[in-house]
Amino acid sequence: MKSPEDPLAIAREALAGRPVWLVGGVIRDRMLRSGGQSDTVDLDLIVDGDAEEAARALRKAARDAAIFTLSDQFGAWRVVSGDRSWQIDCTPLQGATLEDDLRARDLTINAIAEPLAGGELIDPTGGIEDFRLSSLRMVSIEAFEADPLRVVRLARFAVQLGFEIDAATLESAQAHCAGLGAVAGERIFAELNLIICSPQAVRGFELLDEVGASAVVLPELVALKGVEQTAYHHLDAYEHTLEVLERAIEIESDPTALFGDHEGTAVAAILAEPLADSLSRAAALRWGALLHDIAKPQTRAEFDDGRIGFPGHAVEGAAVAGAILQRLKASERLRAHVSKLTLEHLRLGFLVHEQPLTAEAFYLYMTSCQPVEVDVTLLSLADRLATRGRKAEQAISAHQEVALVVLTEALRWREQGPPEPLLRGDRLAAELGIEHGPLLGELLAAIAQAQYCGTVESEDDAFGLARGIINDDGGDSAD
Repeated sequence: MKSPEDPLAIAREALAGRPVWLVGGVIRDRMLRSGGQSDTVDLDLIVDGDAEEAARALRKAARDAAIFTLSDQFGAWRVVSGDRSWQIDCTPLQGATLEDDLRARDLTINAIAEPLAGGELIDPTGGIEDFRLSSLRMVSIEAFEADPLRVVRLARFAVQLGFEIDAATLESAQAHCAGLGAVAGERIFAELNLIICSPQAVRGFELLDEVGASAVVLPELVALKGVEQTAYHHLDAYEHTLEVLERAIEIESDPTALFGDHEGTAVAAILAEPLADSLSRAAALRWGALLHDIAKPQTRAEFDDGRIGFPGHAVEGAAVAGAILQRLKASERLRAHVSKLTLEHLRLGFLVHEQPLTAEAFYLYMTSCQPVEVDVTLLSLADRLATRGRKAEQAISAHQEVALVVLTEALRWREQGPPEPLLRGDRLAAELGIEHGPLLGELLAAIAQAQYCGTVESEDDAFGLARGIINDDGGDSAD
């Protein structure tokens, strides 16, 4: 058996003698490398025959692999290695011939096939020449009507490959973008994730807007256009959002540039952690950047003194962000994470006016922002870096100073957590003669904060603080 790290070798061994062709990413990757060896570990196969039978043969060859059907992929089956280092999709031939199959695809660069065993490329639509020209061109005029998701895929390939979109293809995509309204949310979400994870994510969302896809799949984002902001901003809410995304990507790409080697290395490790939906915390941060101001249109207010404000936009935005991700069928964990980023993205800015920061301020920040205390600090800094209106340089400098201090404490908090509680709730309740309820929770929270701040160091100190709080409340708080 071939090494499980070589899916192409496994496929060639398991499916030898069958009419099977490589298509998709492995071909694109090889052509981008000017004919060199592809390092693609996700393979797409066209099978002239039973795709399930082919998938089972692959599983047998790999031994520890799993297989399952892809319900929306024309009878396709997926094979995933036991360590999830590679996957192979087997799709039955669509049409009477391979050429029929290729001519039914979306873009010419995706309509190139190669016999699995090796041989000449099969290119009925001119995809090789389009590769040479770095051009994205539809296979046929029916391409986007057949599957409107291809409108989003068009933007995705543009940013992933750095290719330009052919004029006729762009026009056709614009004409069919309304059909995205009938596409399953999870399919759209998968493509949006590929865009948001790209180094050119901002360009990707600009292209989605250009082809009209954003108005269908992310109308809340389009609603930010033309929303005038305060004098401290130099862009409307839409352009500001895209710049925050750009700044978040810059922070993610080299955190040591802003935070130094020690903190920067720790930040990089945290952002690389897997979070949910096959996304890292870095990708979730990008979603947070995209959605952090999503409720500004409905919360914008003009005050009597002429000022502009957005009261409650963080709170309402958290709900809107969660609803958007729910519509896209994102996991509960990702929805909660991005909603929390949106809810707390203003908190660091308030600390700029509270310097020097006290232990109490640190504690309230950590407990309020947990479990995104590090992530939201980065989002807040990206937000500030993208805000270059009145007194921008002064404000950015002050914000960066506070962000570094808070980030250092947030990293320590995340690594060590709060101190171990001095008292259990049942013991405190018994000692003070109070029942379990809101008062007990308030007392335990006050003790935890005082312990973090160093003003409570023993059980006696904790009991004393609790009694003092009850006495200050007049002794009737337990009622």
